[in-house]
Amino acid sequence: MQKWQTKEQLVDLLCNLVSIPSITGSAAEKDLPGYVVDQLRTLPYYQANPDHVRANPTEDGRHFVTALVKKEGVQDTVILVSHFDVVDVEDYGAWMKHAFDPKTLTPLFQQNQADMPADVQQDIRTGNWLFGRGTMDMKCGLTLHMSMIEQAIAGEFDGNILLLTVPDEEVNSVGMRAAVPALLKIAEEFDLSYTTVLNSEPMFTRYPGDTNTYLYTGSIGKVLPGFLCYGKETHVGEPFAGLNGNYMASQLTCELELNTSFCEVVEGEASPPPTNLIQKDLKKEYSVQIPHRAVTLFNLFLLEKQMEDVVEPLLEAARNVAERMKQNYLVHASQFANFAPFSPRDLSISVMTYEELYAYAKKTYGEEKLRQLEVDVIANRGDKDDRDTTIELVDQLAILCKELSPMMILFFAPPFYPAVSSRNHPLIQQTMEEMKAYARDQHQVNLVKQNYFGGISDLSYVGLQYPAASMKPLVANMPLWDNGYSIPLQELEAFDVPVMNLGPVGRDAHQWTERLDIDYAFDTLKDMLPRCIQSLLQNGKAVKG
Repeated sequence: MQKWQTKEQLVDLLCNLVSIPSITGSAAEKDLPGYVVDQLRTLPYYQANPDHVRANPTEDGRHFVTALVKKEGVQDTVILVSHFDVVDVEDYGAWMKHAFDPKTLTPLFQQNQADMPADVQQDIRTGNWLFGRGTMDMKCGLTLHMSMIEQAIAGEFDGNILLLTVPDEEVNSVGMRAAVPALLKIAEEFDLSYTTVLNSEPMFTRYPGDTNTYLYTGSIGKVLPGFLCYGKETHVGEPFAGLNGNYMASQLTCELELNTSFCEVVEGEASPPPTNLIQKDLKKEYSVQIPHRAVTLFNLFLLEKQMEDVVEPLLEAARNVAERMKQNYLVHASQFANFAPFSPRDLSISVMTYEELYAYAKKTYGEEKLRQLEVDVIANRGDKDDRDTTIELVDQLAILCKELSPMMILFFAPPFYPAVSSRNHPLIQQTMEEMKAYARDQHQVNLVKQNYFGGISDLSYVGLQYPAASMKPLVANMPLWDNGYSIPLQELEAFDVPVMNLGPVGRDAHQWTERLDIDYAFDTLKDMLPRCIQSLLQNGKAVKG
């Protein structure tokens, strides 16, 4: 008897997965892989082949799950990838205690429609929606993939299926970064040839009111550039004797926030402009000394740009800001000179990369001094996350080299997601056209091709668009690289498998109104997903042949 094939069975499995509150970094995130493995091991196939399902450790004590269904003498394999971590639920407010209980939360929302936003009321009235954290993003994907595993065991596909579900997608992608080297070893161990990595992230709307259904042939990239602003300390009673770090950071934010010159357009698809994620001064306590050190970090999306194409525009923007601040300082200082007998001083602000600052520090203070500085920061990071630890490393180096101030130092913080697109791969092109026709003819669904999934996903880590060596501007300017964070660039270069994303329809990811269209997920997509897998396997043979 099959466990995960009917709509009712799939809803029950999804609700069981959602009931495990696997918020990124939580104890429950560590527990969920055990549940998935235990469920898979109830299937006779895994009782007969226990080494085909595994909970694989990451570097930090978490686990990702791999489950292989292998046909004798067959190499072609489709990887089904998902993540099982979710974001926190504080936004649910009074509903928070039910956030992981869709069968309770959904009728509560239906009973309290008047308190819901207008678009949620509309969905409640017209559709069959399930509410709760993780229903959409993305435990539905994992639920369907477990259903596909059961179909593979029943011999439904002309090839092998490898389920991969990982932790930490929502923060640093520790799971996927650890999985790629493991996937290479599994391919060697079981004599597999990977055809495609097929994700089932939910469709993300591109604009308010977007009702399109999408099929993705890639995933957007992102980088997290920051500037450490080191001004000059002074008493607030003598502001022209110093330079305020907050002022410097704020001017950089004004320059970069929503700056569309940093957008990329590929075949009519545009990346969103940069937006600020962190901005703060680095004073430890209140005093009447101005905050002369501050930092600002930005989310910057990537499509086809190489890292060298990212660094120079950021530096140029900072140089423009430095010149404007110099001119602004002279204007205000000259005006203030009418009230006090002083001569405005020249203001010069250096703009440099972390790599350049490090090279200066190494030459001036010696490699041993810098190594000890890094060891001390890492050893004392406590509960600082990767962003704060990166900032601390740059800050300590800037303090050591304060004779260079005022200065603005460009650096990169984790995480980094390489952009990936298989839109020109013949296998993906052919399968995509077949799926668009199948969806239209069998389900009256118009699948719209999108080159890049805009929600950021683990598909970023299944290959590189450019040689690993092209990442040097990132590596050299990311202080935490090999100090607690890295990406297996060589393995990604070796892996290089085309990607697709075919997922459910949902609404409001990362919001308290997160919900899943059950009819589309467990009727329409449940029918389309095996067709997509079979097409990938059959077309893969034709492309290779």
